Amino acid sequence: MNTIPTIFNETMPSYTAVGGALRSTSTGVSAILLNRGGRYPRRTLFMELEKAGFDCIISLEGPHDRYDLEELSGRFPFVRFIILKDTINLGEQINLAVTEIESPLFFVLWNDLRILHGGDAAKIAAWLRLSGEELLKSPPGNSPIRRLCTVPVIQNSRMETLPTLTTPARYRSKLFWKLRNSVKALHFSPQIEAQPSLYPFDGVGIYDRKRFIHLGGFDGALKNPYWQLMDFGFRSHLWGEEIRGTQLVRLSYDGEAEPEDTSADAGYRRFYLRNVAPVFRKDSAHIPLRLFPSYFCKTGGDPVVAWEEFQENRQWVSANGHRFQRDARILTGLWEQETGDSEP
Repeated sequence: MNTIPTIFNETMPSYTAVGGALRSTSTGVSAILLNRGGRYPRRTLFMELEKAGFDCIISLEGPHDRYDLEELSGRFPFVRFIILKDTINLGEQINLAVTEIESPLFFVLWNDLRILHGGDAAKIAAWLRLSGEELLKSPPGNSPIRRLCTVPVIQNSRMETLPTLTTPARYRSKLFWKLRNSVKALHFSPQIEAQPSLYPFDGVGIYDRKRFIHLGGFDGALKNPYWQLMDFGFRSHLWGEEIRGTQLVRLSYDGEAEPEDTSADAGYRRFYLRNVAPVFRKDSAHIPLRLFPSYFCKTGGDPVVAWEEFQENRQWVSANGHRFQRDARILTGLWEQETGDSEP
């Protein structure tokens, strides 16, 4: 059965690691740098990240020759370059990078982002770590970090704040090929500190490594980054974790943010079955068998394939049922109470 592994790095892609022999500092925060291409100069960016005090930097390199790797690894010995043999998706890249760091916190960035304010790693670690009093009140064995993921403010090249926080909204589709009683994400701009967000926009955020691994990381089987982020966000909130924004860290794209592909592909069906279809009762979640006829009528295709898909994801939900603390209906209801949003 193809599931998110219990240990999220059970299956890792082929890669070669270069550099990263030295540790820059001991602030407790490392940086994971995702690359959109070679048109963005990295020397200045590495210098900025070095000055910010990150313990180490993991730079994900695509499956192509990098003419400047030898030079960069010599100039920045705390940067570990992960050279991928094949192209892998956003979530797989982050999962892989997390296996290469030891810091309690990691900051996911893109090479077309610049830190405008609040990027000091030591200060990030300080305000995301629970105080002694807060630790005494938290359950034994809990992470000392405030939450699973913290999303910074992001601006475009014109210094306009982007709507990078997301909220789940329920809707009922009138189209027969759509799944009824489904959900979508609505985007809005951050206004105050610690506003809740469904998922980290573009994957950018400061993550608690311990919580991230315990959650299972990103689902690499989802190829579309949008459904990958939606799945990560829903799973986080359904399993009791928090993703919130912060006004203390501000970033800026060199150009424009990459558009999200929200088309309902095969990844949508997997997302739907694992996050929207489960029903929470008493202390666990399950997918009722009675949902299959409706599911098949709305998705179409080969009934045998649809049944196998339905059963595979139903078994996954059953195996993880006790990790659920709510279902999608309860989640959107609680969200509307906290934020004042109403169902469209």
